Amino acid sequence: MPGYPILQDISFDVFSGDRITIVGTAGAGKTSLLRLINRLNEPSSGKIYLENQEYRQIPIIQLRQEVTLLQQEFKLLGMTVREALAYPLVLRGLSKQKIQERISYWQEQLQIPDEWLGRTEVQLSAGQRQLVAIARTLVIQPKILLLDEPTSALDPGKASRMINIITQLTQPPTTAILMVNHQFDLAQEFSTRLLHLQQGQLLANLPTSEIDWGDLKASLIQAEIQASEEW
Repeated sequence: MPGYPILQDISFDVFSGDRITIVGTAGAGKTSLLRLINRLNEPSSGKIYLENQEYRQIPIIQLRQEVTLLQQEFKLLGMTVREALAYPLVLRGLSKQKIQERISYWQEQLQIPDEWLGRTEVQLSAGQRQLVAIARTLVIQPKILLLDEPTSALDPGKASRMINIITQLTQPPTTAILMVNHQFDLAQEFSTRLLHLQQGQLLANLPTSEIDWGDLKASLIQAEIQASEEW
């Protein structure tokens, strides 16, 4: 509703090597938080810092090379898979050889077949598009990687493999990862820390070793029931 804050009183730090899962009911502000961190949205109050530099002082192109968001909906915008993977690296000024090496590395890691590279968006299934979207994000090798339900279109086996590959980015700790995910088994496998949002507020910011996953799941179910009754 107009004037209603989507997020309020949110404060937390992100460090290199963090693997943070963000949970909450529908409308809790999870995706909105990722969009703020990527500067797709601007905060109406408060500030965000990257390595002690206020966000608004960082050129937007530079910021999004350092802080990359993988959204739920991914478009190739008329490009082939190969062109889509290469495009952000061309913008960074990498040589053709370096671009090919980077693409080949992530193609192998994600088990993307060669025949996909010449395909366009309409020639890919939902799961294939999601895998390409993840590859396009990973080739950039950002400082902070933001993932919005990255495994939603993947079967359990591919989803688990994807989480394992993404986790490797933080070993040694160079990339921090924030992931919105409702699959608790993957969250437990992946996370070092968990943020619990409810109605735009941060209810918990805890190491996963301190999380009672049964209680958390029950809390989310109860919040969903309450929200549906209010509607």
